[in-house]
Amino acid sequence: MSTKVTVLGLGSMGAALAGAFLAASHRTTVWNRTAGKADALVGKGAAEAPTAAGAVTASPLVVVCLATYDSVHEVLDPLADDLAGRTVVNLTSGSPEQAGEAAARAEKHGFRYLDGAIMTTPPGVGDPDRMLLYSGSPDAFADHRATLAALGDPVDLGADATLASLYDTALLGLMWSALTGWAHGVALIGTGGEGRAAAFTEVANRWLGAIGFFMNTYAPQADTGRYPGDDATLDVHLAAIDHLVHASEARGVASGLPEIFKGLARRAVDAGHGGDSWGRLVELVREGGEGGEGGRA
Repeated sequence: MSTKVTVLGLGSMGAALAGAFLAASHRTTVWNRTAGKADALVGKGAAEAPTAAGAVTASPLVVVCLATYDSVHEVLDPLADDLAGRTVVNLTSGSPEQAGEAAARAEKHGFRYLDGAIMTTPPGVGDPDRMLLYSGSPDAFADHRATLAALGDPVDLGADATLASLYDTALLGLMWSALTGWAHGVALIGTGGEGRAAAFTEVANRWLGAIGFFMNTYAPQADTGRYPGDDATLDVHLAAIDHLVHASEARGVASGLPEIFKGLARRAVDAGHGGDSWGRLVELVREGGEGGEGGRA
């Protein structure tokens, strides 16, 4: 069903958001501080508002994608009266604390607020297999879920407006860890015109499915604070990590990753948790954790 939506901010990501709404036949109003950014979107059917106030009042749903949260406040704070009764979905990158402050301002001024995180690059916007994370007003999410689905798969994280940003940060950490591990693996295997990196990556993609299985196994352990090592103990992991350390040293591969893995596992083993699963490291990296003594079990 076609609905009215406004997009504030037409950088590469904002333009992709507006384009996805247009592709889904939503009546889209756009605004950008810099003139000329809307021309291509207007050619596709968007309405360009001359002012931010005009853009806000054009739609019940206002999607914001600006450079910083400071920019968001600069644009929206003077429009508090115009926003009353509307829904603001803020897809600007920022910290959980900034999201919480924005949600408090929204409550004060009488408009519904969703904070969001776009888990893709601009070319992926509109792909139903790409996630966008949302947290904040449950009613706002329920009312606008179908419209937001034009951008990708909308994932509701609940009423705490800080969670989308927190998940975004944590998931990017996971991505960087995995990609750096991939880079170490490619360096270890070697590259060349015979496609060795591509061959390794094909096998690595299958291995990532197994890693997902391990995470699913350890997640309930982390929630209960009990880490049975019935799949593989930290003692076993530590011995295997030594092989990675030696192979890396022998081939001059010096990312520092094997040493990090070994250091974490060694600390947990030295603290008496050698019989526990890899999930025990959640306790180790938790604030104040030394080998997991500060954990629940």
